[in-house]
Amino acid sequence: MEPKVKGIIDVTRKPEVYREAKASGIIKLKPSTVELIYRGEVEKGDVLTTARVAAILAVKNTPQIIPHCHPIPYTGIEVDFEKLGEERIRVYVTVRTTWKTGVEMDALTGVMAALLTIWDMVKKYEKDEKGLYPDTFIESVRVEEKVKQG
Repeated sequence: MEPKVKGIIDVTRKPEVYREAKASGIIKLKPSTVELIYRGEVEKGDVLTTARVAAILAVKNTPQIIPHCHPIPYTGIEVDFEKLGEERIRVYVTVRTTWKTGVEMDALTGVMAALLTIWDMVKKYEKDEKGLYPDTFIESVRVEEKVKQG
């Protein structure tokens, strides 16, 4: 059976409306690594600033990463971080547009890029004697909020 949709969904006739999506995810690290991040002592540089830039770039490049996502004219992208206890950092990405389709995939892509950037920048401190990451993982990636007005 041939699939119904042979490309991306046609949104030509859909009206442009305000849309917003907020996504989040958590990275679990060693407490000593989280401390290094917040003291600004990670050898590769400012982890949270670099993760913020990575998230913004990922949002803007979502259509190049996720095949069925449309290029969207973003009107705002926000990236925030929250320290959760001694060993977790939560990333929030909020994306806004006035367009014909939603931005939740864009927000999720930004979250994952930020989390992976954090991991990449601190992997030196997370490795065990075998070069593995037994204390490091990404969890709870999800859409927190979605708004469609109009």
